[in-house]
Parts: sequence; structure tokens; C-alpha cells
Amino acid sequence: MNITKWLVTFTMAAAAIAAGSAHAETKFINILTGGQSGVYYPMGVALSQIYNKNIPDAKSTAQVTKASAENMNLLQAGRGELAFALADTVSDAYTGNAEAGFKAPLTKLRGMTATYNNYIQIVANADSGIKTLADLKGKRISVGAARSGTELNARAVLKAAGLTYADFKKVEYLPFGESVELMKNRQLDVTLQSAGLGVSSIRDLATSVKIVVVPIPEDVIAKINNPAYQASFIPANTYEGVTEDTPTVAVPNFLITAESVPDDLVYQMTKTFYEQLDTLKSAHNAAKTIELANAIKGMPVPVHPGAERYYKEVGLIK
Repeated sequence: MNITKWLVTFTMAAAAIAAGSAHAETKFINILTGGQSGVYYPMGVALSQIYNKNIPDAKSTAQVTKASAENMNLLQAGRGELAFALADTVSDAYTGNAEAGFKAPLTKLRGMTATYNNYIQIVANADSGIKTLADLKGKRISVGAARSGTELNARAVLKAAGLTYADFKKVEYLPFGESVELMKNRQLDVTLQSAGLGVSSIRDLATSVKIVVVPIPEDVIAKINNPAYQASFIPANTYEGVTEDTPTVAVPNFLITAESVPDDLVYQMTKTFYEQLDTLKSAHNAAKTIELANAIKGMPVPVHPGAERYYKEVGLIK
């Protein structure tokens, strides 16, 4: 083989190896979210776009799921790199709370960051006569998908209020959007939705029928006996026709990853999340309350080493 042919062959081989290496370096980031009518999904879509634009060789997608509980099971099974979930669901998953649907501890879960608070929003058709938690008895309610984070929140709040599912005329286990459609058609009296403020499903409902947001008083919250459940309120005018602040429960949301996700990738995901936080805030109102100072407050699982590296860099962890 003469030198020219040898050089051509060598160059082609080197190019093939380089192309193979580039392909091998693709960083897949599957973000597990929730239903399309909630907050997790649109925020997940916005975050995936941020990752695709700012992390070299990233290929990020947002997956529709049944939200918190399913997301934890999918992470444990290695079917995602990042997931939105409620604090109490993450804790139940990591410790293996059978009553919450976790038969064994999901020990592969690791924390990336806190995000925004979910607000437990109990919304009734004004024509139903519902004004208080006691008025829910004998009514038709949707409590979210079975064993979802929302449904686990529903169980906790209703139990603290002295109610069980047997006290209702009908209990539906439906995603937010489907619950709202049944409310519009007068097939349900009330929907309980655990989501960020201004969730699209309730905004949609409020433009179609007159609604009442049912208050959850502090004495009921105290009976839940779970530090993840904090007294808060839904500000006036969050939804059309609701002109006063409404007492309710706030539960933190977290972005959770798995121990098998490479340290460097989680570092890049965490760093990019905070460096592009203004972009995320402009994409969804719920993100406006996210602050770096709160990133690991109340984290229900160990912080992933990749995220820990970033937090040490910025002085959040000494």
C-alpha cells in the first residue's frame, strides 16, 4: 500500500472512530413529568428545551406519566434520568411505605433540587352548595389518578378532616383535565388537585362555571402530622371569580434522579437548571418561587453526588 492510500485509509478510520465517539457521548435525559393538564408536564418540556440548548450532546425529552408515584417507580427501574415528585411521595417511596403503594424501599432514588410548592386545591362547583370540608360529605369527587401524589395528598387531607372515601356519593380517580370536563358537565361536584398555583385545568374550569375554592384550615393541617404539609394560602384572583385568599396546604416538589445517572451529567443538569432559571421562570408561573437557597431544604432522599458538587461550588454546601 503506497503512502497516499495509507493516509486516506488512516483518515477514514480516524473519522469513523471520532463519529462513533461523538455518538457514544450523547447524553440522554428523559424527564418524567405528569399529565398534560398539570404543571409538571409544561415545566418538564421547558426544562428539556433548556437542557438540549445548553448541555453539549444532550438529547432531552419530557415524558407524560401519572406523576409522582409512577415517576419514582420508573426512576428505580432505570427508565428515566430526572423526575418531578411531591415531597411526601418521595419519602414514602424511599422508605417503602406499603400504605402509599410502595411494597419495598426504592433505595436508588437521589435528590437533585427542590422546585416549587404544590397547593392542595379543592375546587367545587358553586351550585353544589359546598363551602367547607364538612360540606363534601355525600358529594361526587375526583381525587386524581389512583396512588398518584395528588391522591395520596387527598387521603391525608380528607382523613385529617374526618372523612373517608365511603363518605362520598361517588369517588373518581381521574387526571386533572378529565376531572374538569366532568365538572363542566355537572357529573362531578368537586375536584381535588395538588398542583402549582394557576394550574391550567382549574383556570379552564373557572372560565366555564362559577367555582368555590374550599378552605383547609390550620387545625386540620395540624392533624396530618407530616412536616411536608405546611399551612399556606391560594392568593385572591389566582382563578376567575375567587376574590379572597383561601387557606390551604402547601407541599414541596422536588426533582429526583437515580444513583445510576452519571455524576457529571447530574452536575451539568443541576448547574444548567440554576444558570437558566430565569428562562424556566418565564416559561411557567409556578417556577417563579424557585430559589437556589432552598435547593436541598427538606430533601427526602440523599443528594446525588453530581448535584452536591454544584452546591459545594456555589457555597450552598460547605
